[in-house]
Amino acid sequence: MRTRLPIPVRGDGPRLAALVRRFRRVRLLVVGDVMLDQFVRGRVSRISPEAPVPVVRVIGESFHLGGAANVAANIRALGGQAAIVGVVGTDAHGKRVDRELRAIGVGTWGLVRRSTVQTICKTRILAHQQQVVRLDREPHDLGRRPVRAVIERVLRALPRFDGVVVSDYNKGVVSAELLRRLAERRDGKPMLFIDPKRGNFQHYARATLVKPNLEAAAAASGVELDGDAALARAGRRLLELWRCESVLISRGEEGMTLFRPKRPMKHFPTAAREVFDVTGAGDTVLSTAALALAAGASFEDAAVLANRAAGIVVGKLGTATVAAEELLAELRQDGPA
Repeated sequence: MRTRLPIPVRGDGPRLAALVRRFRRVRLLVVGDVMLDQFVRGRVSRISPEAPVPVVRVIGESFHLGGAANVAANIRALGGQAAIVGVVGTDAHGKRVDRELRAIGVGTWGLVRRSTVQTICKTRILAHQQQVVRLDREPHDLGRRPVRAVIERVLRALPRFDGVVVSDYNKGVVSAELLRRLAERRDGKPMLFIDPKRGNFQHYARATLVKPNLEAAAAASGVELDGDAALARAGRRLLELWRCESVLISRGEEGMTLFRPKRPMKHFPTAAREVFDVTGAGDTVLSTAALALAAGASFEDAAVLANRAAGIVVGKLGTATVAAEELLAELRQDGPA
């Protein structure tokens, strides 16, 4: 049976705001597929005479940190301390990623730089705020040495951090061995937070929180999610499969649902007022929940804060982050903060 929780009731604001202010004390290590998001914006006024496709007249472009880099950017924007471990090329895109991470205060000593690797870059071409096409640049194979270097750098750094955030986009950085080694270290600190992807479903284990979206939850559990009963079955299967402390399924406009062993599932309705772009919203949810739990929040409060942050970020165009002050301003609507 689903438990519906309002977001949040009046009186929750001060407690949740106090948690957000504690984010600055949290140190998180992000590991995963580092990307660069490029947005090319233009206008369409005619169809090409060469093929039945629109001609986009470019009026501007921008670059934003994506993938695991966007997770680290969200952690910093929310006030937390972050360092990142991943693989980039020595190409122009890799240098831009490194430069932009340093500019916002993310530690980049964990970046494995290789001239043989192409930095992942997703180019989205938009016209009149609608995506026309997306171009992906990414390596076919990272090779064994960069993946091994990632594992070594993560394991050396663990004692210095309160939590590890695994941002898996199935591009090769997050290996089965890395996940096994992280699970072995879960007897104490650090906490472990995972955004799962197909390909590693069988290797996630013993995390503090795993955050799949609906598609990943259905694929990993083998349950067609066609109602509350099916959702409950899927949640229970995922808890058993991953032997984790919690599963938080993000469900788009339906909000989020939290599962914990031997407890009823809890649903958190969407907090979005108006949706402009969902790009990177999952990264915001993961970052906020990880910061909250590492700062001492309950699983329920972490889900509420993640939901509120997601509601803010989908109201922005492109890959975006949520600042601590934006989240605090949102919470002030629920009472003095």
